[in-house]
Amino acid sequence: MPVTLSIAEKEFRLGELPIPLKLSEVLPGLGPWEVEIGFGKGRYLLKRALESPEVRFLGVEMANAYYRLAQKRARHRQLANLILVRGEALFVLSSVLPSEFAAAVHVYFPDPWPKARHQKRRLFDPETVDLVLSLLRPGGTLYFATDHLDYGDAVRELLMTYPAVAVAERERMWDDGARTNYEAKYMTEGRPILRLEITRTAHETGSLLHPLGEPGVVAATCHRTGT
Repeated sequence: MPVTLSIAEKEFRLGELPIPLKLSEVLPGLGPWEVEIGFGKGRYLLKRALESPEVRFLGVEMANAYYRLAQKRARHRQLANLILVRGEALFVLSSVLPSEFAAAVHVYFPDPWPKARHQKRRLFDPETVDLVLSLLRPGGTLYFATDHLDYGDAVRELLMTYPAVAVAERERMWDDGARTNYEAKYMTEGRPILRLEITRTAHETGSLLHPLGEPGVVAATCHRTGT
C-alpha cells in the first residue's frame, strides 16, 4: 500500500518528502504534537485540531475511505495544524515517523485480531509495542481504549512489564466525553470499556524493545541480514 500524506490542500506520496519525516519542516510551528493511530472517520482528531489550533496533530489511518472522508472534512474546516497519513500503521511508525516527538498518542478501539493465528498483527504485541511508545517524548502519554476486555487485559499486562512507562486505568469516562463513534455507541449499549493512560517516565539510552519481544525481533533481523 503506498503511503499518502495530506497537509491542508496538498497531498504527497511517500518519496516526495524526506523519510523519516522532518515534521518541523512539513508542518512548521512551536506547538506540541499529538498523534492518533487509526483515526477512522476522524471524529476525535478533527475536533481536537479545530479546538486547539496551537497544537499540531498527525493521524494515521489504513482505510482509504476513512482517510478521504477525514481529508474532505479537514479541508472544509481549513485545518492548517493537521497532517493525515494513509498507510499501514506499523510501517508508518517504523519507517516514516521520527521518534520521541509526540506529547500524546491516542489509540482507540484498535482491531483486536482475536484469532490466535492473527494476533501477531496486533498493534500492541511484544515485538511491536516499542514502535508505538517510541513516538512519545519523555513525559508524554499514550491514551488507549478498547471494548474487547481480553485484549485490553493483554495490553495492560504487556505495558505493565514495559520499562520506562507508568500505567494507570481510568475508572471513568474521559473528561471530554466519548472520543470515537464506537465509544459513544458502546456507552449507549452499556458495554464495558477499558481505558488506560500510559506515561513514558524516563528516557532509555538503550533499546526500547519490550523484553518479551526482543528475542523475536533480533532473530528476524538476523534472518534478514544473514548473520
